[in-house]
Amino acid sequence: MQPKAVVLLSGGLDSATCLAEARHRGFAAYCLSFDYGQRHRAELVAAARVARALGAAEHRSLKLDLGQFGGSALTDTALEVPVDGLHPGIPITYVPARNTIMLSLAMAWAEVLGSRDIFVGVNAVDYSGYPDCRPEYIAAFETMANLATKAGVEGHKLTLHTPLMTLSKARIIEMGSRLGVDYGLTVSCYQADELGRACGVCDSCRLRREGFAAAGVADPTPYRN
Repeated sequence: MQPKAVVLLSGGLDSATCLAEARHRGFAAYCLSFDYGQRHRAELVAAARVARALGAAEHRSLKLDLGQFGGSALTDTALEVPVDGLHPGIPITYVPARNTIMLSLAMAWAEVLGSRDIFVGVNAVDYSGYPDCRPEYIAAFETMANLATKAGVEGHKLTLHTPLMTLSKARIIEMGSRLGVDYGLTVSCYQADELGRACGVCDSCRLRREGFAAAGVADPTPYRN
């Protein structure tokens, strides 16, 4: 039997590549997505498409409402998504505690499944402004997970896999292309419309477009303009 892994799947480019890598390593992938009040909800439809295309064993989408707290341009419509290029520091698209909440729920499902592995497509090279995408954070969460769970304290160590952590966007695209990822199924835009068409000017769109150009791979992204 294939070992089981929980894979966090947003529907974007990075998480699709991460899922493909988990499958390539021989894991049965149990994909977990979140409807957390994000304005780019088209990514949830994309996540379902990607899970089917890459042969996930199961795909679940949990509903949260982080929009009740606000504090991020992704969950608070009173805040504008930046469209004037990348800037240093932590951007307004950072969602407070998002990765901690999502990884905690992935940890819970993994324990129920009897899985010792979680895959998450965080990356600290192209866009290191998010504090919960850093190697130090992932290492700390893994330590906590193995102290906080019945499985962990009984010696069944949980491992957080971050295969994209040190890769540029171009290298991620090259990796996914080798693994058969159809990036036309994915949605990365922070303000994609209901059809999944990208704005082309938000930070995520800029990184995605530059990544395809650097990789020498045709960009399959549908843009509104």
